[in-house]
Amino acid sequence: MSHSEDGRLADTEPLGAGIDHAAEMVAGMHRFLDRQRRSAADIRAARTGIDAEHLRGKLRRVLGVVDQRAPTRLEVVTPAGRPGPAAAGDGYVVQTVRWNVFRNVTGAGLLCEPGEPARGNVIVLPDCDQTPEQALGLDGPSSGIVETCAMLAEAGFRVLVPALISRDDTHSGLPGVRMTNQPHREFVYRAAFEVGRHIVGYEVQRTLAAMDAFALSYDPAPVSVLGHGEGAALALFVAALDTRVELAGVSGYFGPRENTWQEPIYRNVFGALEDFGDAELAALVAPRTLIVEAAPHPHVEGPPAPRDGRGGAAPGGIATPLDAEVAAELERAKELAGEAERDFATLCTGARAFDVGFRDAVCGRLGVSGSSGRAVLVPGRPVEDAGARTRQQFDELVEDTQVLMRESEYTRRAYWADADASDVDSWKASSAVYRERMWTDLIGKLPPADVAANPRSRLYCETSDYRGYEVRIEVYRDVFAYGILLVPHDAEAGEERPVVVCQHGLEGRPRDLADPNVQNDAYHKYACRLAERGFITFSPQNAYIGEDDFRSLQRKANPLGLSLFAMITRQHERIIEWLAGLPYVDAARIAFYGLSYGGKTAMRVPALLTGYCLSICSADYNEWVWKNTSARSPYSYLVTPEYEMYEFDLANTFNYAEMSWLICPRPFMVERGHHDGVAPDEWVAYEFAKTRRRYVELGIADRVEIEFFDGPHTINGQGTFAFLHRHLNWPEPG
Repeated sequence: MSHSEDGRLADTEPLGAGIDHAAEMVAGMHRFLDRQRRSAADIRAARTGIDAEHLRGKLRRVLGVVDQRAPTRLEVVTPAGRPGPAAAGDGYVVQTVRWNVFRNVTGAGLLCEPGEPARGNVIVLPDCDQTPEQALGLDGPSSGIVETCAMLAEAGFRVLVPALISRDDTHSGLPGVRMTNQPHREFVYRAAFEVGRHIVGYEVQRTLAAMDAFALSYDPAPVSVLGHGEGAALALFVAALDTRVELAGVSGYFGPRENTWQEPIYRNVFGALEDFGDAELAALVAPRTLIVEAAPHPHVEGPPAPRDGRGGAAPGGIATPLDAEVAAELERAKELAGEAERDFATLCTGARAFDVGFRDAVCGRLGVSGSSGRAVLVPGRPVEDAGARTRQQFDELVEDTQVLMRESEYTRRAYWADADASDVDSWKASSAVYRERMWTDLIGKLPPADVAANPRSRLYCETSDYRGYEVRIEVYRDVFAYGILLVPHDAEAGEERPVVVCQHGLEGRPRDLADPNVQNDAYHKYACRLAERGFITFSPQNAYIGEDDFRSLQRKANPLGLSLFAMITRQHERIIEWLAGLPYVDAARIAFYGLSYGGKTAMRVPALLTGYCLSICSADYNEWVWKNTSARSPYSYLVTPEYEMYEFDLANTFNYAEMSWLICPRPFMVERGHHDGVAPDEWVAYEFAKTRRRYVELGIADRVEIEFFDGPHTINGQGTFAFLHRHLNWPEPG
């Protein structure tokens, strides 16, 4: 093996000592994604028009507005023994109503019903922490929303105020297992995201179903949708998607979206920034009427405070956009709409939600005048218990995610119907299409590395069996790969030995598995032990380190249609290229072996990069959909702090069996400890049966294996080592 006099590898530049490569890696990725966000904004700003059909189609997909709604009517809810309306105003009554949406999901709220045929229908969506009772003045002081609802109802409009899912955390968690401080919206978001739905999409569907109910329950009449705060976001999405909305009012929400990653995670929409800022959504409303109010958004500093064992919520707060930002985004919307439609949007300012200027603009467009909106409602029978309604609306959405979770196995089966497993060659050809889909749709496909590799190295350690080097390789500006290379002393140029890339888990470092002086109970020096057996090993630093510092990378990446693994995959691509160029490496025998989060990597990166000739997943292989989505199992990520685990629509496309199919026909192995708390053996075995069946069907059962051992979340290094020797064609010692 050749190396320079100062101890570094041949053909590399010197690498400085004392660098925290993990921290530098995460910081560099932040800078990289910040540039990507600015670039996405610049691309959108350069547009001169919109393709409405394309944008609406994508918006429905990323919000999960994909379910066929059931025909529905508004049903008045009157408790037995308590007849009559909930309240009465000047010329209208207030009724408690419900309506069907799809499956067992319903909408609920309060309806102001005029005594005469309605002049039109108005849906008012207050911020999610305001109940319909508060919005109509039945519970709490008067406000701009109360006054607006009263003005419209007195003027003869039918006004519906739906209940939204709140930011409270009362019901978030698994009773008897663990309760969390996640806002209700986050708890639903987590489970929904994995099954290709979204809390925002669910509430959009509830609103669209209310519009359906108007059409079936009454004579056709125009529909207006007004919203504040979280309700304003819904109003904007609904009006962008459905041309039945003739007037949309958006208060306290409109503005640039590049900093969505700092907001509550339930606003995270995968791929949104590729095509959508608020300007694009607004332009989809044209030529219909849009009224935007630059008013205070309810201030949200973060999730409910941790307490009594409740914790794990994702960070994120909401601040009011600057008036200038609102004006600039609305001006961009007018430019996208074109000169002929520039008058579709009006900007107002207000010191509170639905302030005088906003109300005047709305009422003027609707032909309403002569009402103060200050009439006092006369209570009728006691209104529905808002707490019980909140629980039911929350439970309906959580249970719907569980229905979709249970059905996802069959959805994936249909998704994979075009894959041909008649023989190995057919499988390789047909599965390549799915590999591209996984990379593009699930992981996010960045361009290949665009800077010179410029490898740098320094001598790290030396034993009687091998020499170790720290190595750094550039990938993009600010993005690099780093790791520890262990090369046996007897490896010589031209010999072309196999390499095992050994990947650490969450919060790990290469030294945990590749430093002869470090004993970590999870890794047991397995990179060192493999080097002692004659393998070359490389142990990369991966970016899942630094708690929220790295988790926020996922938050920055998702709106761009990317994930943390979008960058990790390109890092590994460059690692493979560099390793393959070493004179003592056989490029056809570069294997992957990862533990825990490294096992998560073992499922994704080798599925995408065929440069890895085999993969071993240790302490991670799982029924991954259940792991992320189950609202019953104590193993579920729904009640843990790992909010970055969720991958949009994974349940309907690529569970771990399907990922392993993309590794097939290359060898694949699972290492599983009976006492590993990641999941029960039954989940692992159930999912692995689908992996093994694919290999058996193709006549290559000798290339797939699972080893159960009596141990915890750790490298066992028995069956896996034998697997490496066998499939890398390298003799076992002795």
